[in-house]
Parts: sequence; C-alpha cells; structure tokens
Amino acid sequence: MGIGATAGVAAVGGIALSANASSSKSSSPSSSSSSDTLVFDPDAYTKLTKTVTDTAGTKHTVVYHFWKAITYVANPVDATYQSLIVSSPVEIDGKTVDASNAPILLANSVGGYLPSSVSTATEVGGGGSAMGGGAAPSGAPSSSASASASASAAAPGANGNTNATGGATSSNQLLALAAGYVVIEPGARGRTLKNSGGEYYGTAPAAIVDLKAAVRYVKSNKGRIPGNVERIVSAGTSAGGALSSLLGASGDSPIYDKYLKELGAADASDAIFATGAWCPITDLEHADGAYEWNWGGNGLSTGKTVDQTVSKALQAQFAEYQAGLKLRGLGGFGPLNARNLDAYMVEQYLEPSATTYLAALSDSARATYLKANTFITWSGGKATFTWADFLTHVGARKKDAPAFDAFDLSAGENNEFGTGTTLARHFTAYGAKNDSTGLSSKRVPSDIPAKLDLMNPMYHLVEKVNPNRSKHWWIRLGTKDSDTALTVAANLAARLDNLGDDVNHIYYWDEGHGANTDPGDFITWIAQVTGHKAKRGK
Repeated sequence: MGIGATAGVAAVGGIALSANASSSKSSSPSSSSSSDTLVFDPDAYTKLTKTVTDTAGTKHTVVYHFWKAITYVANPVDATYQSLIVSSPVEIDGKTVDASNAPILLANSVGGYLPSSVSTATEVGGGGSAMGGGAAPSGAPSSSASASASASAAAPGANGNTNATGGATSSNQLLALAAGYVVIEPGARGRTLKNSGGEYYGTAPAAIVDLKAAVRYVKSNKGRIPGNVERIVSAGTSAGGALSSLLGASGDSPIYDKYLKELGAADASDAIFATGAWCPITDLEHADGAYEWNWGGNGLSTGKTVDQTVSKALQAQFAEYQAGLKLRGLGGFGPLNARNLDAYMVEQYLEPSATTYLAALSDSARATYLKANTFITWSGGKATFTWADFLTHVGARKKDAPAFDAFDLSAGENNEFGTGTTLARHFTAYGAKNDSTGLSSKRVPSDIPAKLDLMNPMYHLVEKVNPNRSKHWWIRLGTKDSDTALTVAANLAARLDNLGDDVNHIYYWDEGHGANTDPGDFITWIAQVTGHKAKRGK
C-alpha cells in the first residue's frame, strides 16, 4: 500500500525504473580521507536523478544529493567495508524538498553475516553483500587487511543461511528517498574476511561494532549531514535483520566501548530511534532449540527425517529457555511456554496472516486457494486451522539438525564465531559436546559467552534491560520461512511489548525468506512514529 497523508507526500512504492546522473555541485566527494577528522563535508555531493514507481504504478522523479563512500571510523581495519553512502532528496516531482529535519533510514545490506560494502556505490541502493549474493567490491582495502577471495569458498555456510537480498534491502531505500527521507547505507565487515596472515577480522562482533560506529559518525555530524540524527530508523534483512534488531536493542551499551575505541569511532551516541527487522536470524545460542521446537517434525527437501534424538534434546533445551524468559503474549494471551506457544503462534500471527491474505483475494481466487488447502476453515471472513496442519502445509524444513551450531562446523554461524586463524567454532555446549570434526575440545571456548552477549538483542532486553534501546519496532517474517524458527521474532516482539515498547509485528502468509510485501506501510510507519511531515516547496 502507498503512503498516506501522515507522510505528507504522494504514495510511493515498487522499484526504481531508471537513474541518471546530472551535474555535480562540487569536486569529487571525499572518501577515506574523511576518516582523518570524521567530519562530514556537506558540499561533497553529486546531484543525481532517480525514477521510482509507487505501489499504484505511478512514476515519481526524485532529484537527490549523493555522497560517495565515506569512511566512518578514524582507524579502519578495512575501509572497503567500514564506509557509508548518503542520499538526500532535494526535489520530488518537480517540487523542492527540505530534508534537513527528515527521518534517516539507516539501511544495511548484510546477509548471512557476510561482508557488505558500499565502496564502489554510485547511487542510492548501491550497497551489496560482498560474498553473499551481491557484487564483490573493487578497490584496495587498508594496508593491514585484505579480503580473501578464497575465503568465501572455504567458509562454512552450506547449511542454508543465506540472505534474500532485494526484498527489504532495496525497496525500502528507494521508497524512503521518494518519501523525502534521508537514506544512509553503511557497509560492515563480515565473517569471511581474512588478512594476509590468514586471520579472520570480520567475525563477531565486527559487524555490529561497525554499524554502531556508523551511527556514531552520523550523530557526531549533526547539522552537517542531512536529516534528523535523532530520528534514525534502522532496517535490515536476515542476518541484517538480526543486526538491525541488535542495533536497536543495544544503544549506548558499554559492552561495545573497547571495540569502538579501537576503531576510533566518533565520540557520540549509537542509540537509534526505531528499528525495522525482516526475518531476523538472531538469538543464536538458543536458535537450534527453537528451530527443532518449530520444525522438528518436518522432513528435509530430500525426504530425509533429521536425527530425532538430536531434535528432541534440542526441543527440551528450548522448553527450559522459553520458560525462563517469563514472557507474556501479545493481545492479553498470558504467560508463554513451550506447551502453549503453538496455540499462541496460530492465534496471534498465523490465522490473522492467512485471513489478511485470503480476504484480499477475489471470490474465485479464494475458492481456488481454499480448495487446494483444505486444512483451512474459512468462516465469517476468518481463517482457522491447527498448528499441526500449518506445519504440514509449509512442508520441508530448510536446515538439518542442529541448524545453527552444526556438529561438523559447517554452518555460517560457526564461521561467525571463528577467531584468529580458526575458521569456525562451536558456540553452544550441545554443539561442542557432539562435535564430529575432532577439531574441538568438546567445550565452548571461554570467550564465546561474551561474544554471544555482544550479538544477541535478547541480552539487552532480558538480562541487562537497556533503557537506551529503540522504543519503536517493525518486525516482519514469512510464514514459510524456515531459515530460522518463527518463534524467534515472536519472542523478540513479546519481550519488547512486555517492556512497553511500540511493536508492529506481522507475518506474511505463504512468503519465504527475505519477503517484504508491505514496504509502503513501513514508510508510512516511519512518518507516524517520528512525527515527520514533509516540507515541500514549489
């Protein structure tokens, strides 16, 4: 759906149809030289034009100022990744726009915890996952480090943790720009990067530290950089959704200070105003149990059933964890535990999702769908069904067991917790105990617990409740997304709701990983929560 009156602009949505550069106001924009003082140069932009088609099919012409890659820390490990780009609209459909006080969409393009770079970007939406579906950046990184082309092939990740880039990560930037918002896209280090000595320098907590440093850079340049630096809204998908959630939950947490200091991050706050997260791959230390609780009875695409001894052991772990969270469900559901979580998921998310989907269909299309999906009862304009039937409807699970801390260290998350020259490590006691590689001591390394805290938003919401977290949350997930458990996002939303935060969380019916079917609504939501009203001239 398009943007309403709250946003103060015409409805926007869809994808960019064309873009062309026009005259530049000044000389070439600064790049890594900006890292010397971390002062943003407001005059170092190129003027560009972008055509965006809204959700009603109407084309909008956006003229905007574009700042090429700017290094956001004084002591970058690798400026190829530790840089950001800025896009600020100045004219929409022939009318001037004042974006000086507009919300800032901070859109990361991280997928699979892989590296993300904007170093060669030439327009809005130019960020990409360097080794996870996007084009690898060119240009030499800093002298102390380099991206290894072979690392991508050697790194774990075959267990399905990929990012469906092009969903939230592309449409959101374009729509935000067409709505009159400022769009900032930061790059970040990722798990496959290693230097000439064979040491991995993008594993946990590198990505979140980099995103925090980017926020600090933006906030330290208040009055110079376009937009309202107190109205930063983060957005990301998959692992990028997890990092967006973490960025929102962990604002100004002191546990990151030493890492930020090492990078020479700006002396400013890294708290953000609002958070958008699509299919967040998060809560990793409990993700295996959640996955088995959710998908344990579903077979793999090969028809194989996963090891049920492993699955049931992990389900038992999840039940204990879920009870310990002491969550209460949204909508007055009451306490959540492993025994009633299925009923909660159906009542709070799945039936409403199916209802919305079916209600939007024509009578004939709805009849066809219901004939093909007889597990759904459609009565009084409402869909009802059981959890068991829903699981059958989804079908094959995407990942084997364990899904995240693989016994053979093959999961991307094992690589995310690698260190030094060690490619991959176990990060759960169960994974370490059942290691099948012979490379592990059967115990979780001593530094892992602290790194898990650095990477998990739930730590900042449950164990150390952070008063500087975002208070506004937009969370989305497809009902057929088995890259992680559906309960991960539900638990995140429940905890935020229990803390009194504003939570807008729905599931997209029959959609898979990376879906973003209501981007126009997200742009409207940004205007609503930030109180923004666009200023238009003649």
